[in-house]
Formats: sequence, structure tokens, C-alpha cells
Amino acid sequence: MAPSRRLIASLLAGALLLAALVAAARGSGASAVLPVQPLSARSIDAQPGTALRSDRIARTAIEWRGGAITASTGEVVNVFVSDALPVESTPESWAEFIAKLTHGPELSRLTAYIVALDEVQDLCGARALGCYSRDQMVAPGEGAAIDASTSEEVVRHEYGHHVAEHRLNAPWRAIDWGPKHWASAAAVCPRVSRREAFPGDEGQNYSQNPGEAWAEVYRLTDERKLGITTATWPIIAPAFFPDEVALQAAERDVLQPWTAGRVVAFRRTFAKKSPKVWWIPLSTPLDGDLRITAALPGAGLHEVALVGGDRSTVIRRAQWVGQRSKQITTTVCGQRSLFVRVTQSGGLGRVRVSASTP
Repeated sequence: MAPSRRLIASLLAGALLLAALVAAARGSGASAVLPVQPLSARSIDAQPGTALRSDRIARTAIEWRGGAITASTGEVVNVFVSDALPVESTPESWAEFIAKLTHGPELSRLTAYIVALDEVQDLCGARALGCYSRDQMVAPGEGAAIDASTSEEVVRHEYGHHVAEHRLNAPWRAIDWGPKHWASAAAVCPRVSRREAFPGDEGQNYSQNPGEAWAEVYRLTDERKLGITTATWPIIAPAFFPDEVALQAAERDVLQPWTAGRVVAFRRTFAKKSPKVWWIPLSTPLDGDLRITAALPGAGLHEVALVGGDRSTVIRRAQWVGQRSKQITTTVCGQRSLFVRVTQSGGLGRVRVSASTP
């Protein structure tokens, strides 16, 4: 299924799914405590052809009211409300709700379509409760939706996708992996390598899709801001249920997003009586691209290696990229402390090491 498809739909065999998730939570060893009796139950409908597409909205016969609405925050929110909804469901009230979600500058790029439930399913797919794609959100405006999921829950979830659409997590896509800080805190990369997470999978492995897990974590983060502590978690694998660290990382992704890695440099001169091994500690709190470059003295044949935090596991050895330069290019994937080990061989003199970390 295309990566842009982000659907929530009514629960199928809800009681069995909830029982399975609760049982899995008890056996997962996770430190977070999951609710035993969630107040809402939602799943997904990921059949081909159900993605939100701009042409569907352009062709729909729905009559709209709304447009660019200025909320009390002074921000402009693009909201259109279907005439099929009661007059009490106004563009102004929904613009106010959306403007008060935890957000950054991505808010100005959103267009929200608030519609009746049957219209949601016409635009998003059979049994769908909402969908998102490329700055457009469709959500129901009718109080409680199917299986007790509220309109507000759906809007929060879909806005979580909108946040991810405008965040970075190089070398991965944040819409599929989640933004950088949360994805690192939630160990998305190690989970993917162990086949415990499936980025972009809107079908069979939906419950282990970190992009969907992120949207639910965003929902909980925003609900917590308002003192809502029910913390329902019925559609995503219990292993992704956020602890305090993950919740704080998610909030940081919204308010202080990652934009680029950092570069640190080190220098040392090898002399006749110097120790032959130089250990350089690297702090790597975030997952992503890592590049080590070492500039060696003339006639230097030094070995340069990236070593695990245990100082014994060699992750990768540097290769020559020039007459006096060696380089390591790899990916940080769950390692939070690493070492660069430089072993002097051949010519003496100054060695310069630079590290570009996520």
C-alpha cells in the first residue's frame, strides 16, 4: 500500500483483539502499565484503493462551509465542514480545536475536512473513521464515532501524521518511521532489524507500523496536556505503548524538531613515547547516519575502527578514501555510546578525527 495511506476504521472482532492485546501486554515485560478496559476500540481498513486522494475531494458532491479561519491563537486554520453535519458543528469550532493541538509551523499547511461518517467512508474507504495524505485530513464531526472512538481522537491521530509529514528522520521517512527523537526513544531501528516493526505497512502488520504508533503516541501526548489520562491503546502493539521518555521525546519532535546532525572534531599527536591506542568516546542519543573521517600523518598506516560501548565489539573498520584519509560510514541503530579507536602504525604525527553524528 502507498506510504501516504493513513486510515483508521471500525474494529473487527473487537473483543478478541482487545483480549489478545491485553494478554500480550502482560507478557511483554514493558514497564508501562496498559489499561485493562480501554474506552475505545479501533482498527484499520487497509484495502487497496481506500487512500485519501485530492481528486476524490475535488470530485465529491459534498457541500462545504468554511475556509481559512482565524482561531483565538491568531493562527489561520483551513477547515471545511460538510453541510451534512448539524449547524452546531462549525468551521470556527473545529479551527479552534485544531489550533489548540500541540503543533508547530506545519499547522498553516493543513486543510481539514470535517464530514459525516458516511462521507468519511466515501472519501477514505469502507469502514474508515478518518484518513490523511499530503496536508489533507478527513475526520468525522459527529460526536462519538464507531466503537466509541470520538471525533477528537480521530483528529488528534490524523494530525499526528501531519506532524510526521513535516519532520525529518534521515535516512528514513518520518511519515513511516516516526520523527527522529521519538523513533530513537522507541527503538524503531532495532525493532525493524529484528522484524518487530514494519514501517509503512498499513495492512497485515498495521499494529507494528511505527508510523501508526507515532500517530497514537502523538494523540496521547496531546491528551495528557489536557489532563486526559484514559490512555486507550487498542490498535497498536503493546510494545509501542509510550513510557515517560517516549512521551517527552514525542513532544520535543513537535516543538523542537530535529533538523540536522552535529559534527565534532578531535585531534591528537602520536609521538615516540605516546600510547599507541587512542580511544575517542562518542555519544549517540539518536539513530541515523554516522560518518567518521580520520586524517592521518604522512606514512601513517593507522587502523581506525568504530567500536561498541563495551570497547571490544568492532562494528566497522575504516577504509582508505584518499592518500592520508580513512572513513567509516554506517548507521546508528540503538547504540547510545560508541568509541572510535585509532591504533598508531607507521608514521608519527598529528591525527585529526571528525565525527558526523545524527
